[in-house]
Amino acid sequence: MNTQEAKRNGAWDVLKLPLIAVFTIALTVAAGGIAQNSKPPVSPAVSARNILGWQPARLGAPLLKDPIWVYNDWSAYDELSDNIPLTEELAMKELDEIIRLRSLGVRFDYYMMDAFWFAPEGGYRTWRKPNWPDGPDAWIAKCRANRLLPGMWFGTNELVKIDAAPQWKDSLTAKGGSMSFYEGGCLPDFMSVLQYWYDHGIRMFKFDFVDFGAAAPSAEKTQTREDIHTKNETVFRETMKKFRAKNPDVVLVAFNGFGGDMESTAGPFPFRNPVDLRWLEVFDSLYSGDPRPSDVPEVSFWRSMDIYSDHMVRRYEQSSLPLERIDSTGFMIGNTGTIYYRKTDAWKGMLLLMVARGGWVNTIHGNLEFLDDEKAKWFAKVQKIYASLQAMGRTKTFGGIPGDVQPYGFGSLDSGGAIYTVVNPAQSVQEIEMPLLSQAQKRLQGGPMIFRDAGFLPIVGGNTIKLGPGQMAAVGFGRYAAPEFDLGVQEDVRIPRTISPIEAAFSDKSTNTIEATIEPPARGDLRIIFQQRGKDGGILRSWPGGPPNGKTVGTVLKIVAEQGGKTLPIEINYNKQVWSGLSWGAGEIKHANFAADSPLRIRCSSEEKSKVVFEGHLYSVDY
Repeated sequence: MNTQEAKRNGAWDVLKLPLIAVFTIALTVAAGGIAQNSKPPVSPAVSARNILGWQPARLGAPLLKDPIWVYNDWSAYDELSDNIPLTEELAMKELDEIIRLRSLGVRFDYYMMDAFWFAPEGGYRTWRKPNWPDGPDAWIAKCRANRLLPGMWFGTNELVKIDAAPQWKDSLTAKGGSMSFYEGGCLPDFMSVLQYWYDHGIRMFKFDFVDFGAAAPSAEKTQTREDIHTKNETVFRETMKKFRAKNPDVVLVAFNGFGGDMESTAGPFPFRNPVDLRWLEVFDSLYSGDPRPSDVPEVSFWRSMDIYSDHMVRRYEQSSLPLERIDSTGFMIGNTGTIYYRKTDAWKGMLLLMVARGGWVNTIHGNLEFLDDEKAKWFAKVQKIYASLQAMGRTKTFGGIPGDVQPYGFGSLDSGGAIYTVVNPAQSVQEIEMPLLSQAQKRLQGGPMIFRDAGFLPIVGGNTIKLGPGQMAAVGFGRYAAPEFDLGVQEDVRIPRTISPIEAAFSDKSTNTIEATIEPPARGDLRIIFQQRGKDGGILRSWPGGPPNGKTVGTVLKIVAEQGGKTLPIEINYNKQVWSGLSWGAGEIKHANFAADSPLRIRCSSEEKSKVVFEGHLYSVDY
């Protein structure tokens, strides 16, 4: 959802814990699911963790014993950036779609019921009426009958569309928007709620919108913000560890509020809000931000979104989180405001990048009915290819930082071979090296492309690949070079076969407007890209209001082209209602739409009230 933010000496037994955690025989969470009443014994890793406490040496060991696939119904509905409500009818319809997709080979292990299932006055114990007139029993039972484990969303200690229950009121802040964990009745009651739902069959819990700065009025006056934050984090973390120990087959995932800066790909690093690695003792995964456009301009709006998720995964990895523990939350399809009414545009690249990033919690959001039988079979093929690479292989990152507009990639390796998934975010043809991922790996040679965007044909030479501007591709080596692993071409992202910069002297013409006059390119289309910065030089996102009532970004960040006194048509992909804001504009004028013998005037402008600074670039592109 839309968005924000001990050391102990160990003996030999502690050093062995990562291997124990990886290889202990555990609960099966594959397509076969979990028996409804099964309770696996506590593994040696869990027992040792409880006895020994925080172990930095165990950071690399996932709590999960295998990668899992989670369906989350958010973006099939949207009550924050849209007015599409969550209802039992909608939720059960998506459950039927899961059953249909499974018959075509698609794997799902969990069904996460996302936000606002609850009655505002029910303290997370009752479901909202009239949307759920009989509560969740039919949904839970049908999940269980189809070997699907149900999960539920919680707003943790922020009051998001829920009233404070009587037992929470002595934990409330002065403003009444959130509750202290270390004072009053909030946390004890919250834990009893979690146990109540676990006992009713819930096996996955999502924690969102946490506020570790919350304190009751007396504490706000007498304690420092640092002390309040530390006390809240400590008591919540230790209490959740006890919940895990009592219910060892539970899956816990963390969302907004557990660290990280997600608003922009141009923000400083390290994070202003660092991630406390002790959360890895509690949560199976931490998410790295809801899908949104990056601050890297792309003619394909959806590719800019890919770059955002790639960038945030890299930043969380740089904060010492193992890739297995990062949920990129990068796959959302749907027709709601939270996903910019995307439906299934450019969905293949979105899915392939999600699995390529190496996370063990693979979350699929949205309208599953948009995946017809043909799409479902492609989806299942990707899952099958990455089953071994995720569970028994390793994933490593390479190349530059996505938000710095440097070519980059994710390489996944197992004993049979490797797949390298690469992206070039630049407005130029770029070559990137695909490095060896292991000393045991054979020299890379003869690897074919197994996936690419349409248009520019990437050139693979040994361990390098040359990509067109804004292009994504994947290369297979070893067993993954075989024809059976070919994933084809993504036709709805087209990359120009050539691109050449055009010299243009942009100058200020009026408030927040730049203009340039050029001779038309002799061949090809004209690509126009501009980026908006504040007067301090930092990236500035415009936010004209989210859906359904906000303006589209193209009414604020504008591109106009004129020739001979006439306005020319410009193809743009960014003119959407964007709840997260946008810092750039990009568009193209087809060669047939301008004359060859008359100057072109290009104007880029912003409706921002404060002074902005523009960066403008022009290119000739040939498809």
